[in-house]
Amino acid sequence: MGDFQFLDIILFAAIAAFFVLRLRNVLGKRTGHQKPPSGRYDPFAKGEDEAEAEDKVVSLPDRTRAGRKAAESGDDGPEIASVSEAGEDQPATPLSAGLTQIKLADKSFDEEQFLGGAQAAFELVIAAFGEGDTRALRPLLANDVYDDFAGAIEERQKAGQVLETTLVGVKEASVIEAEMQGRTAFVTIKFVSEQINVMRDKDGNEVDGDATQVTTVTDLWTFARNTRSRDPNWTLVATQSPN
Repeated sequence: MGDFQFLDIILFAAIAAFFVLRLRNVLGKRTGHQKPPSGRYDPFAKGEDEAEAEDKVVSLPDRTRAGRKAAESGDDGPEIASVSEAGEDQPATPLSAGLTQIKLADKSFDEEQFLGGAQAAFELVIAAFGEGDTRALRPLLANDVYDDFAGAIEERQKAGQVLETTLVGVKEASVIEAEMQGRTAFVTIKFVSEQINVMRDKDGNEVDGDATQVTTVTDLWTFARNTRSRDPNWTLVATQSPN
């Protein structure tokens, strides 16, 4: 009887060792399909579900990146065809030439996918700004733009004011400018949205805006990305509101 127990112990030990080795082989290796952990949400990432749109938004502080030419005058001008819309016989426009340069520098760049991500970022940023959520703003904004937004939020909070805003809808999101500066790609998008914006004091009284009025707002946002970087995220580097 003792011999049988001894054989059982040896058998179970062998089975346990087998499973330990199998677990080490599985857990100790990368398969090549694993993605590195990301510390922030990337609205431009391919294959991700589109983020649900936030309802609350606000008008943003006007921010123009130093060193860049003026984005747009008050005149919106005619619609400009994208690179995919331009025929082979048509002369290249500055926009189509810029998009071509970006595609040559970044083979994964897709204009339609980029626009979808930009609109998601637009909704996220203005919602976070309206709610005073600087933590959500931080990973999406360049340093100087973040400082402007955070400063505006701080001033609002010190005054005891609250922003109540509603995004009725985004009527247009279109690329109006694209260029490469060294290794960095810059893409400017015109967003035309309908919003209701109301600022209230600490007693709930309206101090700015009208809760019953829908306003059409035009925003010009410039996103940038180092095409040599492994980080796929685009950063908002400039905002401007012609109207």
